[in-house]
Amino acid sequence: MNPASFIDHTLLKPDATAAEIRTLCEEAVEHQFAAVCVPPVHVRQAADLVYGSEVAVATVIGFPLGYQLPEVKAHEAALAVRQGAGEIDMVIGLGAAREGLFSQIGADVAGVVRAAAGAKVKVILECCYFTPAEKRKLAEAVLSAGAAWLKTSTGFGPGGATLEDVALLLEVSRGRAGVKAAGGIRDWDSCRRFLQLGASRIGTSSGVAILDQWRAAADPC
Repeated sequence: MNPASFIDHTLLKPDATAAEIRTLCEEAVEHQFAAVCVPPVHVRQAADLVYGSEVAVATVIGFPLGYQLPEVKAHEAALAVRQGAGEIDMVIGLGAAREGLFSQIGADVAGVVRAAAGAKVKVILECCYFTPAEKRKLAEAVLSAGAAWLKTSTGFGPGGATLEDVALLLEVSRGRAGVKAAGGIRDWDSCRRFLQLGASRIGTSSGVAILDQWRAAADPC
């Protein structure tokens, strides 16, 4: 199993340059990653660079803190889709989640899903902030709102993806949505564990290194 088809090749550092985005997209096309995940300001560039390939363009909405107004997130999503994004990774309102305002979370997600106009929406729960019971309620709320994937983390919070969180999200989703593990996945051994568990996407800025390690592990010599 080639892991490339499960990887969102990601560059979300705040000082990412157009030249670095070009390299990211060239690597994605060369290695046939599932998607590139880029800042909103680089969506149009990425869409042009991967045009004609099977690589999707993903971008982030309400990132990385999630506290933008729902109307702003929806506008961000609509604009990103018009510029060529086919996948949207959005952050929930973390304060509302801590208060248990699950219907508010669902409405936020539903607004982005509508604005995305058919583009698939991955909803970032930032699992490190919540108890297992809260994660279950959040997952149910965003699934009901139309999420295509449940995503563990932004990679900017105090914790990244864990096997326990992915297992929990898979249990709650029951096949209704995919699960994306993201945050701190930098080598093939970690990537392999998440894929074996059932994650359908891996978000990482180390995609090329992971592929190199996978090929080395598969080489009988």
